[in-house]
Amino acid sequence: MRILHTSDWHLGRSFHRVGMLEHQAAYVDHLLGVVASERVDLVVVAGDIYDRALPHVDAVRLADETLARLAASRARVVLTSGNHDSAQRLGFGSRLIDAAGVHLRTDASSVGVPILLDDEHGPVAVHGIPYLDPQALLEPWRLPARTHEAALAEAMRRVRADLAARPTRSVVVAHAFVAGGLPSDSERDISVGGVSVVPSTLFDDVSYTALGHLHGRATLGETLRYSGSPLAYSFSEAGHTKGSWLVDLGPDGVSATSFVEAPVPRRLSVLSGDLESLLTDQRLAPAESHWVQATLTDAVRPDRPMERLRARFPHALMLSFAPVGTPSPSVVAAPRGRSDHQISLDFVEELRGAPASDDESALLLEACDACAEDPDADMLVTAANGSG
Repeated sequence: MRILHTSDWHLGRSFHRVGMLEHQAAYVDHLLGVVASERVDLVVVAGDIYDRALPHVDAVRLADETLARLAASRARVVLTSGNHDSAQRLGFGSRLIDAAGVHLRTDASSVGVPILLDDEHGPVAVHGIPYLDPQALLEPWRLPARTHEAALAEAMRRVRADLAARPTRSVVVAHAFVAGGLPSDSERDISVGGVSVVPSTLFDDVSYTALGHLHGRATLGETLRYSGSPLAYSFSEAGHTKGSWLVDLGPDGVSATSFVEAPVPRRLSVLSGDLESLLTDQRLAPAESHWVQATLTDAVRPDRPMERLRARFPHALMLSFAPVGTPSPSVVAAPRGRSDHQISLDFVEELRGAPASDDESALLLEACDACAEDPDADMLVTAANGSG
């Protein structure tokens, strides 16, 4: 049996306010192409189909088209819900959709009930485990603790109880933070009491476990893998290679694996340096077509930095400042007798390493006056301290 393992589509998500639906649709085209060209028998999607519990109508339309195309393909499909999905909404009509060969597993009550498939070597039991909220399952499942480990341990107990009755090869599809994977900035925190990680030993003796939640691909063991998200959703993923795992399940378990790279709509670059260097360094030419995150190290904050940066890097999306040789701004109590205007001038000088100009000072004074209950109060304090 040939399995294509993918996860974390996050349909409807944007990348720093840049819509990604067009690129997500291109990934779906790629996915269907792989199913056909690699003669895939089973597609597993390990959660986070959508980016939010109430997805935009365009994201729902893309999901509907995707499931219809998968149903018409040569492959059977098993999808689980993730922590971004609404389990009830994603699972609507699942019993009807089962008949089309697309199996949505979003309800905790279905854990332990497999989808049974066959190949030339015999049966394969596919167990879909949706994202499990320990708080919601604490009482119904009589968990010993309100933790992800306790919830997933009970889920695997139910899976193993089923497998004990049918000695066969098994595939588990789960959405969780398993020890050994590396998080990125784009995953939502699922920790309970500060703990989110579960041990990889929970999946021992499973022929193959397809994991979702973390956005970077990872091999935690020959039979335990994260596919990662098919697209980058934060600059922390600049070094990721995106795609899906192609897994061959032989008579005794996994016989071969390979990674199928996904199309890259636009690469990411994380740049750092003073503005003049970023605008003139020819080694940065490839980044001119990339999405760019830049950190400026100028001692004095440049004028119109993003506008000037985009003159060379039109797809610059993020800009931050880390002046070289400048201590981090500190919060100190304002001395008594200093006007709001003087405090704001001190703040500007500390923030950018240079005093405000006369025009800026006048504008700040006007702003302070506009916010004051007594418009003359700031003027009076300023005059009393001998400055204006």
